[in-house]
Amino acid sequence: MIWFLLKGLLRDRSRSLFPLLMVAAGVAITVLLYAWLQGFESSIVQNTAHFGTGHLRVMTRAYAAEADQIPNDLSLTGADTVLAALRQAYSDLWWTPRIRFGGLLDVPDQGGETKAQAPVTGLGVDLLGPASPEWSILNIRSSLVRGRVPAARGEILISDDLATKLGIQVGQVATLISATMNGSMALANFTVVGTVRFGVGPLDRGGAMIADIGDVRAALDMENGAGELLGFFRDDLYHEARADSVRQLFNARNRSGDQFAAEMGTLREQSGLSDMLDYVTLVLKGVIVFFVVAMSIVLWNAGLMGSLRRYGELGVRLALGEDKGHIYRSMMLESLAIGLVGSALGTAVGLAAAHGLQIHGVDFGRFTKSGTVMVGNIVRPRVTTAASMLGFLPGLCATLLGTAIAGIGVYQRQTSQLFKELET
Repeated sequence: MIWFLLKGLLRDRSRSLFPLLMVAAGVAITVLLYAWLQGFESSIVQNTAHFGTGHLRVMTRAYAAEADQIPNDLSLTGADTVLAALRQAYSDLWWTPRIRFGGLLDVPDQGGETKAQAPVTGLGVDLLGPASPEWSILNIRSSLVRGRVPAARGEILISDDLATKLGIQVGQVATLISATMNGSMALANFTVVGTVRFGVGPLDRGGAMIADIGDVRAALDMENGAGELLGFFRDDLYHEARADSVRQLFNARNRSGDQFAAEMGTLREQSGLSDMLDYVTLVLKGVIVFFVVAMSIVLWNAGLMGSLRRYGELGVRLALGEDKGHIYRSMMLESLAIGLVGSALGTAVGLAAAHGLQIHGVDFGRFTKSGTVMVGNIVRPRVTTAASMLGFLPGLCATLLGTAIAGIGVYQRQTSQLFKELET
């Protein structure tokens, strides 16, 4: 019987080709859209972690309460001791110190007078330490546009847009005007040895300055201090459950009423991304539900049209004594075969398209020029096992649901009318 049904599907293309193509198209679109949204979410999370909060962030309680204002007067002291303890207790993560600061970058002319000034958002990171993870986290070497990377004290990198705006040449000296940890004015000279473009609109546009944390500590009177200690999972993926576990354990061990006691937070808490990540998850669920409902309606209509064409066939089968339940189950078996083939084909097409875009990416730079979200200019879909399953299973379910609804008409056939129908 199964072979008989399969032969019927292969020979009658109207019963198989249209539903199969519809399922394949719907599944391919769903897989590609899911992978695309996953890639968009991954880009935001990754860039926020790399240039902002890390996967885990340790600060003083006072600093954490005003972190958006970069209150370096509330920073961690004795940061190296805390950092060593973190590396020993949680060795499955990379831990690195950072200092954020703001100020003016002053460019002198040949006479030593100010030629140009611009506000900068500075970042003090471990550039000169042995085996520093910052080179891979910030992807500094690949982001270099002109010049070279810092190799000695007093050397900095600035964003290429800022260098163009100020007319700074590689090798030129610039002066940072900022405030020390104690609130007094800070003046420090640095040599610009290179320019970078990270491919993140808000960062490149905002006038970034990258310096070694030792130079920043000296300039801002923050000896052995750090605004924050960041932790990164070694696979560069944010594992929320593990991050929550580490946070709870660390904070339980460091309970204190002191506002300068160390406190740990996760990326989801510290970055303000919780609402956005919840929204993306909601959109993904909505896409799946919409696909199942829309495809079920389409396949229901297709099933009704097919039932009309097969009206005589179903009548003959009923007149020969075939049970209505058996006919209904055979129709479901047909839809199962169509659903499996169509979903497999659609999943393969969707994954192939997503993989191609994952390799080459799509430039969204023109849309992120004025944005504040830390999404990269090049967005790539993210091909995962979940992407294939979340396309394949709804495609199969929609096919079966559409046939299940359309097949109800079998039970509405009256045996008393069969011979009259057959006579006509």
